[in-house]
Amino acid sequence: MRTPMANAGQFTRPALVPQATAVLRPYGSFSSSLVHSRLTQRQGYCGLGPDYCNSPDCQLDYGPACDGNKIPSGANTSSIPRPALGSVPYGGVGIYACTVPGTVALTYDDGPYIYTSYVLDVFKYYRSKATFFVTAINNGKGEIDDPSTIYPPIIRRMLAEGHQIASHTWSHQDLTKITPTQRRDQMIKNEMALRNILGFFPTYMRPPYSNCDAQSGCQADMVSLGYHIVGSLLECFYFQSESNTTQLKTYFDLDTNDYNLDSPNLIQQAKNNFANGIQGNATTSDHLEIGHDIHQQTAYNLTQYMLSTLIDAGYKAVTVGECLGDPQVNWYRDSSGNGASISDTPSSVAATTATVSPTAAKPVTTDATCGPANGFTCQGSPYG
Repeated sequence: MRTPMANAGQFTRPALVPQATAVLRPYGSFSSSLVHSRLTQRQGYCGLGPDYCNSPDCQLDYGPACDGNKIPSGANTSSIPRPALGSVPYGGVGIYACTVPGTVALTYDDGPYIYTSYVLDVFKYYRSKATFFVTAINNGKGEIDDPSTIYPPIIRRMLAEGHQIASHTWSHQDLTKITPTQRRDQMIKNEMALRNILGFFPTYMRPPYSNCDAQSGCQADMVSLGYHIVGSLLECFYFQSESNTTQLKTYFDLDTNDYNLDSPNLIQQAKNNFANGIQGNATTSDHLEIGHDIHQQTAYNLTQYMLSTLIDAGYKAVTVGECLGDPQVNWYRDSSGNGASISDTPSSVAATTATVSPTAAKPVTTDATCGPANGFTCQGSPYG
């Protein structure tokens, strides 16, 4: 049985941010009335406040106050050349699986968020790597390049600790349901925000809602913008009639369904999904998994389980680039359009790292239940 390195230090869990008092509200934590207001807003109702003005639910075309219409500071990146870097395919139907046997690419969408630092702590403890598909302004968290927020140091830490940073668009719009100009803006504005933090921007992306088809022009746009579409398009077809073919898509080959299971009573199902998904011979198999660092149970419970399980099974947790055999210099593009080395990072974006500490990782209880029945600990919780 493989175990984390002994010198990783004592692994202690920081206190959870109480859901009722957190300034930012994770997806899946809205009351029914809030969900209704967000849905009716999408259906064309006017209103004020976060339920009407925050991405991805606010309407870009009809709400000038929609935060998705904001523009990051600094030079626009649209004129930067986009030559192909390396041999991994760009655009098209994309990539749905790793190619390096023995690897598992754990990926996180929609962050960074208030739980992301803890996810990084867990990966540091296990000396493992992940890929973070970053959305710059969603769910009312503010702009990721705003120095008054927690996000610039978190993103710099990702880079400093060897994780891969990729794009999940500016404000999490469905790329097949907006105009070509808006689609390019979604990618360019995210590039600008990440450039403001790191000095360069990614060449890998995952489309929100797993939507980037050929019919809308999305796949061709990602080619022209120089993006690999991850975790990609596994296509299958069924025929409704001779003239109507429906295309089904998935952008990964292992989905824990964590976003639907974000509670202490449900997260075990996500763990089971992961354990079942990585069954097989680690010397010949590989996997590309999707998760979300905006969910409390994913951060404080599922992440440690996935890492310990895959390590015990003989796998190695790596970045998407590593699981595809793509050298790190190809993961990012500099202001000249060339591959960006991590050493190109300006000194002003030096990483901040958290102190990590023992105890084998056990999730902190959120409802005062603990013990072997559910695996939760009271240590670090408000319950004693």
